[in-house]
Amino acid sequence: MILCGNPHAGYLARKAEIDAAVRRVFESGRYILGEEVSSFEREFADYLRIPHAIALGNGTDALYLALRACGIGAGDEVITVSHTATATAAAIVLSGATPVFVDIEPHYFTLDAEQLPAALTTKTKAILPVHLYGQAADMKPILDFAHEHDLRVIEDCAQSAGGEYGEARLSTLGDIGCFSFYPTKNLGAYGDGGMAVTRDSGLAEQLRCLRQYGWDESGSSREAGVNSRLDELQAAILRIGLSYLDVDNAQREVLASRYDRDLENTGLLLPVRRLTSRHVFHLYAVRHLRRDALLGHLREHGVRALVHYSVPVHLQPPYTGYASQTGTLPETERVAREVLSLPMYPQLSAVDQERVIDTIKAFGKESHD
Repeated sequence: MILCGNPHAGYLARKAEIDAAVRRVFESGRYILGEEVSSFEREFADYLRIPHAIALGNGTDALYLALRACGIGAGDEVITVSHTATATAAAIVLSGATPVFVDIEPHYFTLDAEQLPAALTTKTKAILPVHLYGQAADMKPILDFAHEHDLRVIEDCAQSAGGEYGEARLSTLGDIGCFSFYPTKNLGAYGDGGMAVTRDSGLAEQLRCLRQYGWDESGSSREAGVNSRLDELQAAILRIGLSYLDVDNAQREVLASRYDRDLENTGLLLPVRRLTSRHVFHLYAVRHLRRDALLGHLREHGVRALVHYSVPVHLQPPYTGYASQTGTLPETERVAREVLSLPMYPQLSAVDQERVIDTIKAFGKESHD
């Protein structure tokens, strides 16, 4: 079976380094918020060219605590997209705020800034764009709108580590950028992990406070926080992953270019790259009018393609009550019926990628016979 993502292959490629890092942590005797975490925070901040990086337990917590650090809660509204992982909306609801869903750009799958004026109300406090599949949302009009209306911007970068918008790293354009280090991500741990990054020292202090019970330096809670700490083991592993992130993303781009070349004229709508941005292909997401039939064909032939995401968040039962624009997200709902993620990870071999391509071509041939 050719997997859609394969973190085990990443482990095997760097087994000696990862095993040594794990052993180093065990021998150190420090397992929570020690030198590995602080070193990873510093190295990740340097990589992003941003002053502050706060390691957290997972990506959902990063979004949730970013909202709280910005003072967003009950009675507030946050504009975001429905074509995303459920975690994006879940974090908004956890904060006490209300998600307001807007439609996506059909070619890029990211928030359509032209939808923002219609979604704005007196309760709107933030915009939460998602850099989906490794592709940057169109940040200039989003930031211009936010500045005009005094809104916070929190970037969901769970799928875009190493991506760029113009000359800037994704996560460094808004007030806070949030990452997930789930194992399949471009920068993945071997367990849960997350990060929030910011240029604002006040927000950074608030995030550090909130991640550990709201404690101040004396260990007394100045407000109700949570327990969301990246552990030393995952930080040590992520330090290794960070050192290879640009190499791995470059290999993802090589694989994407081969898919682009060899899957022309197969009935697929292939990914479109936003000009002046760097798409880092966390996923290679295509569209097909007969998506479910193609998915079944691939799986029958040992290719485990996946769908990200088959049911828009605004149509999922826990979130329908927040979907004031249900039925007005045509691009979101169309993409959900057609989108399909092909195998994409740096260790995907040329032989296995060729098998994926040949299987898709065979489906097209059968469809025309």
